[in-house]
Amino acid sequence: MNQLPSEITTTGPATVILPPRQTLPVVFASPHSGRHYPQDLIERARIGAFELRASEDAFVDQLFTAAPKLGAPLLCATFPRAYVDVNRAAMELDPRMFDGDLPEDNEINSMRALSGLGSIPRVVSGGVEIYKTRLPAEEALSRIDTYYRPYHTALQKLIDLTRATFGYCILIDCHSMPGDSCDSAKNRVDLVLGDCYGSSCHPSLTRFVDDCFRDMGFAPAHNDPYAGGYCTRHYGRPQEHVHSLQIELSRALYMDETTISPHRGFDVLRDQMTDLISRFHDLDGNPF
Repeated sequence: MNQLPSEITTTGPATVILPPRQTLPVVFASPHSGRHYPQDLIERARIGAFELRASEDAFVDQLFTAAPKLGAPLLCATFPRAYVDVNRAAMELDPRMFDGDLPEDNEINSMRALSGLGSIPRVVSGGVEIYKTRLPAEEALSRIDTYYRPYHTALQKLIDLTRATFGYCILIDCHSMPGDSCDSAKNRVDLVLGDCYGSSCHPSLTRFVDDCFRDMGFAPAHNDPYAGGYCTRHYGRPQEHVHSLQIELSRALYMDETTISPHRGFDVLRDQMTDLISRFHDLDGNPF
């Protein structure tokens, strides 16, 4: 299996893999594939390391590893989603998790946070509780400052530089979903494209990516059940020439979900994602 390229720069926990020269108006980001689990998380958890990985978009960063070689930067979180979820607003915090006062701008009515899926998650995928006890409030704020903000600072910089160079920027936010997320007896779904119901990017971008996937034999769905998370909504501002699209790939395509290990489909899917990245060279000027 190919590893990530060695040409990297790191700003705290945000690893940026830069192309020798950026030739694509695209930024690829993998916010949930981090797999370096801090010791304090392991010690405080009521579940084991394997269970902690239930929320991880395992190996997604490696599926898009060709992006820098093809002229686009790739941003990867190195820390796990179970520790800090950068695909949430910073202050989406569940006050029931913490001892002490949270800032006044805490989004106390966030349904995601109250369901345990805030920026500091209380549960992993499947609703399994992570922690043995409540956490100090200052711990939440420390994680936000140490992990969350550097990731978003790096992402905003990549977007700004890309837009300044090309006149516009496309953000492809790369994720994975459980293999049984949306398949039914009648409909096969290999991936979901989320554009926040048309608000986060120009519709021609969604059509372009959809056509690319269909040409490769995939069966894509749109916005159901994944319409796009915080990053897609927050950065996707077509009126400001930033177009954001979330891709959720079925894990069944490339990994054994019971062992969290790649299967023989991984190399095939990585080659197909390389083809997808390459097709962005077909965009002529600013098509939006």
